Amino acid sequence: MSDSILSVLNLNKTYANGVSALKDISLEIKKSEFIVIIGQSGSGKTTLLKCLNRLVEPNSGGIFFKQKNISSISKSELRIVRSQLAMIFQQFNLIPRYSVLKNVLMGRLSKMSTWQSLLNLFLIQDKKAAINFLDLVGLADKFNRRADQLSGGQQQRVAIARALMQRPEIILADEPVASLDPQMSQTIMDYLQKINTDFGTTIICNLHSIELAKRYATRIIAIKKGQIIYQGIPSELDTELIERIYEI
Repeated sequence: MSDSILSVLNLNKTYANGVSALKDISLEIKKSEFIVIIGQSGSGKTTLLKCLNRLVEPNSGGIFFKQKNISSISKSELRIVRSQLAMIFQQFNLIPRYSVLKNVLMGRLSKMSTWQSLLNLFLIQDKKAAINFLDLVGLADKFNRRADQLSGGQQQRVAIARALMQRPEIILADEPVASLDPQMSQTIMDYLQKINTDFGTTIICNLHSIELAKRYATRIIAIKKGQIIYQGIPSELDTELIERIYEI
């Protein structure tokens, strides 16, 4: 565990309707890895990702961020931890009526005092940083546009810039390209890879596409019916393993 930025030990999650989403999950994530999690819909991928920053509360097991158990920390401590575990969602989760710039600035709220957050009092350096991150994803010229005036691919790039505003150590990306066409999917994955390479940010990404998983991951984790059934480098993921992962 000492060289891991994130560790999961015997994690279990059963929902109120009786669905057992995660069963005794244990894994180790090292700093600067690009992890891709694959598996069928309903396999537990999203539940696992949301348990990692406690958007979903597990029933049992430990989650260790930089060797600290975050499974039972206080709300104030959790707020700090979540600022270091940025989340990117399939449906972007932007505020439609806000400008692109303001949506990106929302990534700073966890680092601001309560009164600053309530009044949206962002510092000049925060606004400059937001523009820089928009430039990184090729959208600096759209800073004043409303979020709902952008295409899906552009909105996801805004969501990436917003995540970067948190200065996170880990980005948790839940099916970030599921609603995008193949060309834009590759563009989004290219940006995540650039962030991983240039900033050393650890990426943990859920994907349906085996092709994208093999192209971008440094390690692939496969989940089936709430259990990890494969961990390894992309080149080891052969046809037989893929059939085993996705067979009904």
